[in-house]
Amino acid sequence: MEFHDDKHEHSLANDLVAMLNLNSDRRQTMRWLLAGASALPVLGCGGGTSGSESTTTSAAATATTPTTTTTTTTTTTTTNGSCSVIPEETGGPYPADGTNSNGSGVVNVLTQSGVVRSDIRSSFGNASGTAAGVPLTIKLQIVNANNNCAPLANAAIYLWHCDRDGNYSLYSTGVTNQNYLRGVQETDSSGNLTFTTIYPGCYSGRVPHVHFEVYPSLAKATTAASRIKTSQFTFPVTTSNEVYATSGYSASIKNLAAISFATDNVFSDGYALQMATISGNAIDGYAATLTVAVTA
Repeated sequence: MEFHDDKHEHSLANDLVAMLNLNSDRRQTMRWLLAGASALPVLGCGGGTSGSESTTTSAAATATTPTTTTTTTTTTTTTNGSCSVIPEETGGPYPADGTNSNGSGVVNVLTQSGVVRSDIRSSFGNASGTAAGVPLTIKLQIVNANNNCAPLANAAIYLWHCDRDGNYSLYSTGVTNQNYLRGVQETDSSGNLTFTTIYPGCYSGRVPHVHFEVYPSLAKATTAASRIKTSQFTFPVTTSNEVYATSGYSASIKNLAAISFATDNVFSDGYALQMATISGNAIDGYAATLTVAVTA
């Protein structure tokens, strides 16, 4: 699987080929295809392309900065007991969880020594490099909607996101030899866990967001087949604007101005359960807090 630069513009046909090449959950892939098909009549407006987080394929193996557009997908929120289960979302084409390939073949960081860590700003293993950006602490609490929303202890979360330039480690041009901004953590007895990272940039076609997968245990967090939830969360626009006014995020200013939650292809159908609560500032860094209900 390969990614072209080509000024970061991709066709719908190439996006469909790329997404079909992902060995991801079949229902998720079909949902993406149906959403992409529904967007065909409006492709001529605004110069957009289509896809959850678009990629292209060809004979030359080169990754590129992700470029997306505003094709909408439909998510379903399930209410169990007193809490609502966070919607299932696409993992996108950059999960590195063994479900797809980069230019070098199938990539799965979940089986690599060093991926279980709280601070995900630097690469691990044989990779080196640190992602620069405004500090961000992510605090998640995982609760079990099947058990009266009680804290889910000893679950595992695999979390990943792009860097301040909008690049995904292991996939995007210039960072294919990095694996930073990816990590796994186990919840404590209260269902809590913390990641230390940087505030993600905003690339074309998506509002700022973080991907994550929930696994029933740390022992099972080595293969995507064991995941019980795949989802994403996002941030208030005011916070993103504050961050993007700082050094290093200049490209995100234009990209954020061109997208909204209403036109984002993941959050356009609602994001109430996926909006993190933010505290802090652009100088000292931010903390993002979210309670995530799953069925376990």
